[in-house]
Amino acid sequence: MEIDVATVLGLVTRSVRNFEKDGKAASAVTLTRLYDTDVDDLWDALTSKERIPRWFLPVDGDLSLGGRYQLKGNAGGTITACTPPRHFAATWEFGGGTSWIDVKLAAERDKARLTLEHTAIIEDHWNQFGPGAVGIGWDLAVTGLERYLATGASVDHETAETWMGSADGKEFMSQSGEYWRAAHVASGVDPASAKERSDRTIAFYRGEMPPDIAHPGTGS
Repeated sequence: MEIDVATVLGLVTRSVRNFEKDGKAASAVTLTRLYDTDVDDLWDALTSKERIPRWFLPVDGDLSLGGRYQLKGNAGGTITACTPPRHFAATWEFGGGTSWIDVKLAAERDKARLTLEHTAIIEDHWNQFGPGAVGIGWDLAVTGLERYLATGASVDHETAETWMGSADGKEFMSQSGEYWRAAHVASGVDPASAKERSDRTIAFYRGEMPPDIAHPGTGS
């Protein structure tokens, strides 16, 4: 599997925002990037039960407003907003915790812009791993989406798993983690603390985390 790591990661704009949600400290991780397609096609790729597995994971359930979904071996939740072809939102329930995703699409000349925001309450998990815990996973997902839209070829999960353990795959994890560390620092977090967290998360994604340290368990 050939991926130009620097190029695909450079096409994504990332930010981290800290705020209060329901009276608790929270943080939102946001990715945005352009795709060479129109909004209707991008919406269909993101919301069709037939197309989602071609670039992400098999999904079961009801993908309409108020419906419950479940990604195979990953997160599930409830669709909380759905306004085709521009916006949907859902709970993201994984590992006993709940966070929230919000996805917006917009036309930009002859392309379509995706903006994905993933919000979580700041707890021990966040303090240990930081935004890269979900950010690296979403970087992988939006890269898979780009490859699918560009070629029409469905992801081969066995090939993808092999690539993740390769030198290029590990470089992807490292560069993505560094991007998220920079976004974390830009949000006002102490640089040394941000680095400690990103180092842990990068080590996990590269398969180099010591066995006595908990893993990020991102679900993305």
